[in-house]
Amino acid sequence: MPRKFIKRWMPDHDTIRNHKSLQFLGTLLHDPNLFHLNRKSVIGAFTVGLFCAFIPLPTQMAIAAIFAIWSRVNLPISVGLVWITNPVTMPPIFYFCYRLGAWILQVPTQTLEFELTFAWLMEELGAIWQPFLFGCLVMASLSALLGNVVIRLIWRLAVVRSWQARLRRRRMRKSKAASS
Repeated sequence: MPRKFIKRWMPDHDTIRNHKSLQFLGTLLHDPNLFHLNRKSVIGAFTVGLFCAFIPLPTQMAIAAIFAIWSRVNLPISVGLVWITNPVTMPPIFYFCYRLGAWILQVPTQTLEFELTFAWLMEELGAIWQPFLFGCLVMASLSALLGNVVIRLIWRLAVVRSWQARLRRRRMRKSKAASS
């Protein structure tokens, strides 16, 4: 069952409650629903985490934590999924979001000559912010929807297999008892 697999990778509740970057949430972290591993909580956590992964702000983890607490879904999963867009994957993912937004809005893409200065960032962001943010919104929505559907299917498949295995074990016990 997915619960057993996920539980192996989950941090301890006290570790999360006492983490210094989440202290601003105070006693909100004491809600036991934030750490439950049931179908609703895990599916909701994937939806929140995948959506927040495409928010182009440095506070993605805090935003995911706030949404997880607000919607009472699994906090560690939703915050952990934000790391899909980490410092290594962020440039290609956000460039793809920009290209997608420009394609949907039918805006010509600009060739960007990268320069690591704040002035360059403000100038280029001023020119591309609409297709970039629209592409991020589209990708956030699509990934959250796709993650929701895929996790629902995986969870359902695991439950069906578990029931089938339980049925097989019962039949085996009955056949052994009848032959004795």
